[in-house]
Amino acid sequence: MKTDTEIVIIGAGVVGLSIAYELSKYYKEIFLIEKNKKFGEETSSRSSEVIHSGIYYPAGTLKAKLCVEGNAMIYDFCDKHEVNYNKCGKLIVANSENQFKQLDKIENQGFKNGLKKIIKLNKREILEKEPNIDALKALYLEETGIIDSCDFMGKLENLSINNGVKIIYDSELIDLNKKEFGYDLLLKENRTNDFSFTSKIVINSAGLYSDKISHMLGIKNPNYKLYYCKGEYFSVGNRKNKMVNRLIYPVPDPNLVGLGVHVTLDIDHGLRLGPNTIYLEDNVIDYSVDKNHLDSFYKSAKVFLPFIQKSDLYPAYSGIRPKLQAKGDPSKDFVIKEENNLGFKNYFNLIGIESPGLTSSLAIAKYVKNLIKK
Repeated sequence: MKTDTEIVIIGAGVVGLSIAYELSKYYKEIFLIEKNKKFGEETSSRSSEVIHSGIYYPAGTLKAKLCVEGNAMIYDFCDKHEVNYNKCGKLIVANSENQFKQLDKIENQGFKNGLKKIIKLNKREILEKEPNIDALKALYLEETGIIDSCDFMGKLENLSINNGVKIIYDSELIDLNKKEFGYDLLLKENRTNDFSFTSKIVINSAGLYSDKISHMLGIKNPNYKLYYCKGEYFSVGNRKNKMVNRLIYPVPDPNLVGLGVHVTLDIDHGLRLGPNTIYLEDNVIDYSVDKNHLDSFYKSAKVFLPFIQKSDLYPAYSGIRPKLQAKGDPSKDFVIKEENNLGFKNYFNLIGIESPGLTSSLAIAKYVKNLIKK
């Protein structure tokens, strides 16, 4: 029996859009469905927009492999399609003996992951690059940058549509069932009308809701349980944005729960601090920024930004990471796999796609394409 479409992708965040674009080069019948009214309304539009190098992640993991591969791919894509970015570079800074040891571990991890150029700096060399920061040692990563993520997603959307992808916005998946010939999907369109269609292949790229999509098929693997982890950002005003030209990161938590409150720039050279890490009880969506956290942001940043004053900071925005890592647990890798062993041929799960998901997005799309072609 012929299905209504060959492939359906659930979720039009940056990863879903990347997959749609990649697969549209090889397949003609693709639906991309999204419950919101436009692309990237959740995790993808609430990130720091950093193009990561891949230095942190354990060697051999998908996070490490796809981040390093995706870093090169995203710059090539931006150059080809005129997407705005700034390869500004990044410093990981240290100010104590314990942090120096951690910095060495991070450097070694980066080389294991295939990074070609990691530059170790002393205090004099740091000040030559960033005269207004305070650090004794640092690692300098030239391949780290920032991207206009909305511009990037908009280009992916446009290219996908031009290649024949049908994007269905404002349509929430409310049921998913395995059939002999493929999968039956039931959508609620415009929050009112229900309609169903069939697909040979289903790709679950639903971000914060990816575990719930799996539950619809009866896949309740405890290793797929998501934990919502909020990250808040505070903007830096009073013209202090002109005092830093690169991304500045502290030595991160060893378990990589977060990368520490760091200094990021946006594409217009605005300066931000963040994100922190706040696990949300019962996975309740909460995008508020607690102004009472200003003090902790200030204290964290003051260590390496001596020019910062409390009066410079004001709440900006927050995002939520779909983590597979429970509070206190070690780092967990991306889940990207076909669930054929569970009897769900041509159903592909992408779960726990948090940072470095943006950087890895094009590489993830290529990885999924190769899984399908196998």
